[in-house]
This record gives sequence, C-alpha cells and structure tokens, in this order.
Amino acid sequence: MSNLSRRKLITTGLAATAGVSGLAVAARLADRYGLIPPDHGGFYGPGETLTYAAQRLLTRHSLAREFPRSQISARPFANGKPPQGEDFKRLQAAGFADWRLAVDGMVARPASLSLAELRSYPSRSQITHLACEEGWSFIAEWIGVPLSHVLNVVGILPQAKYVVYFSIVRDWWDSVDMADALHPQTLLTYGMNDGELPVGHGGPLRLRVPRQLGYKNVKYITRLTVTDSLKGFSPEGDYAWYAGI
Repeated sequence: MSNLSRRKLITTGLAATAGVSGLAVAARLADRYGLIPPDHGGFYGPGETLTYAAQRLLTRHSLAREFPRSQISARPFANGKPPQGEDFKRLQAAGFADWRLAVDGMVARPASLSLAELRSYPSRSQITHLACEEGWSFIAEWIGVPLSHVLNVVGILPQAKYVVYFSIVRDWWDSVDMADALHPQTLLTYGMNDGELPVGHGGPLRLRVPRQLGYKNVKYITRLTVTDSLKGFSPEGDYAWYAGI
C-alpha cells in the first residue's frame, strides 16, 4: 500500500470513528500510528488528538503560502516589549556579539553557536504570514538558517521526537515535533525585510514556524533541547500544544 493510500485510509478511519463511536475511539486509532500530541490528557485531549493526527496525516509535507514582495506589510506589528533584564541589555549593547545558541539533549554533538556561525550556514528567505491567535497578523520576509540544518550539524539521535526551544525571557519556551522541526520553512531567523531582525520582532534570533500560529514563534531564542518526551518541562500555558494553520 502506498503512503498516500495509507494516509487516506487512516484519515478516513479517524473521521469515521470520531463521528460514530466518539473521540476516544479516534484517539486509540491515532495512538496506533504514533499520532498522539503531548496534551492528549484531560477533557479536551481526544479533540486535540483528532486535530493533530488528522492534520499531520494530511499536511505533513505541505508548505505554508509564500507571498510576493509587493505584499509585505508596511508596518509589521511588534507584539510586546523587548526583554528588560540586564543580561539582554548587556548583550544588546555589544551588538549581540556574545549571543549564543546552545543545542543539547538527544544529539551526537552538543554545540554552542554564535550568530556569526549561524549566518555562515546555508540561508533561506521566505515571505510568509504570521498570524496571532489574538487576531492581528502581518506579512514579512524572514531570513535565517533552516532549523533542519542546525539539527543535522549536531546530529539528532533516531529516538528524538521533539525540539524544545527556549527564550532568554524566563519561563518562555515552546516545542514542535520533528515534522515541523525538519520542515524546510522552519527557520532560526536573524533577518527580516532585507535587514537584521529587529529586537521588537525577536532579534537577534527567533524561531519561525510558518505552519503554526504566532505563539509557537518564540522570540530571543538561546537554547534548543532535542528530546523524546516533554515530561519534566513546565506547562506551556493555556494554549493548545499544536497550533497548526
């Protein structure tokens, strides 16, 4: 059976069991194929599972829409304020020359990468739409290194399932599965609209996940942890773990 036929069969089964026997049955079917999200527990768990499993089966390799340069927003909205901590101010005053991205966890070669090293890797630019769950959005050009390239450099282990990414802002983190971590449009961005990434938009380094809502696009990234489980990490707030659009 081809992969496409298998996906169609599983998706049809998920939809049918959700409609006839309930979401719990659909969740068991998703579990059989390893399509259970980390927030599958609780009252809303079966619904989160059905959403994640169906989207993963249908859109695993799909691309977010990319726009022509003429549609870049004139005034992209920079939500929130830059970090106010002394560590960030010190790094900013030095032009972020001492900024480092730590990469650890289930990797063969843990690393501490400077912005200069990240810029030396193959770069990609994309003009995509950033949509916030609060209702605002804009289109911008984002320039950076594909996250997949950095993960190849450090050598992710076969059992890895997630990449957790941390901001310099305390208690601000999020995570994606390997489907999004290795997706060609998922970037560690250091540039925006032909210039450096402004601090207001997450400079010097922001994770850009154009297939998910804005809250998955964490600003001021300083660390990546590759893992096979999200147990032991603090809660991500009241939003759903998967925010596919």
